[in-house]
Parts: sequence; C-alpha cells; structure tokens
Amino acid sequence: MTRILQIRRGTAAENDNFTGMNGEITMDTTNKTVRVHDGETLGGFALARADAVSAAQEVENFDITSVAASFWQNLFSTYQTNEIHTKTSVLMTVANNVTFYDDSFSDLTELPLYARAFLVCQESDAGYSEGDETPAFGIGDYVSPAVYTYIGDYILHVRLFAGSQTFWVPHKTTGVKTNLTTSKWKLKIVVYY
Repeated sequence: MTRILQIRRGTAAENDNFTGMNGEITMDTTNKTVRVHDGETLGGFALARADAVSAAQEVENFDITSVAASFWQNLFSTYQTNEIHTKTSVLMTVANNVTFYDDSFSDLTELPLYARAFLVCQESDAGYSEGDETPAFGIGDYVSPAVYTYIGDYILHVRLFAGSQTFWVPHKTTGVKTNLTTSKWKLKIVVYY
C-alpha cells in the first residue's frame, strides 16, 4: 500500500495568520504555493512558483559591469578586514629525500593565513615552458603536498617534506600524470599573511 504525506494547508488568509514551527512547511491553497516557517514570523515565507518568476529572463541579460564601483568597495570593506600580503621564498632545487625550507620568512612573527608550494619550470618539460608556474603537482601518491608553518625562536618556519618518491605534474595539455625531470624544475613557497 502506498503512503501519502499530506502537509498542513489553508487559504492565503489562514496562512497569513499562522506562525508555523521552525522548519514547518504549509500549503497556501489560494496561491497554489508553499510557505516555509521559522517559528517566529506570522505567515511564514511564501516560495515563488517557477511560472511566477520573471527574474530568470532578467538574469540572462544581467551585465556585471553595470554594478556601481561603490557597491564593490562597500562589499570588500565590510568582509575583507585586512589586506592580504604575500612573501615568496627563494627558488629551491627539486630533489627527493629533502626537507624544503626557507628562513627568509624570519621577519614574519605570526602564523600566516596559509602557505602554498609552486613548481617553476626552468626548461621545457611535461608540456610546460620555461617560466611556467603550477601549484598542481604531487610527490609519489600525494597530491598537492602540504606546506607546514610554525613559530619557533620567535620566527616563522616554513617547511615542505619530500620523501623518496618521485615528483610529478599533470601534463599541461593532456592532464596525464607525468614524472618530472627534477633538474628542469625549481620549487618556491608563497606565504599569504
């Protein structure tokens, strides 16, 4: 036997005078729609039916360049409390069984927002050209190896641990995992603070 779920229902006027429980859904039989309740708002919140929404056509014609610059300035000043700065390590030779570190971050005395490692191509390899940078790489079975940061001796230490496994990148054009010719690449670490 089929089970039927029937939610509470009533006319628009009845719904307007009803405060449902938090998360309750009721049907407005006058407007053929549903209302969502929060346990506090009289009448709840009516949901629009797809056939009643004309904004879909307006979205197709929306031009983001028409938004005033003051809107973006207010948005960023509200949600971006501090400017984000970066500091980049020296280029380091890619090798296995090495701990990559750079103490040029010694003038930073607080933990960064995050740190990220990049490979920088020095000579054409795996579809990349000299000067190309990529944060997409791995070491053995590990994808996007984590950069560790900690404060010690009142300075920021930044480390990337590489085991005996091979460095690789996704080939620039095919995306296929390609082992690196380590002499053709350098590693750099960028700290965001």
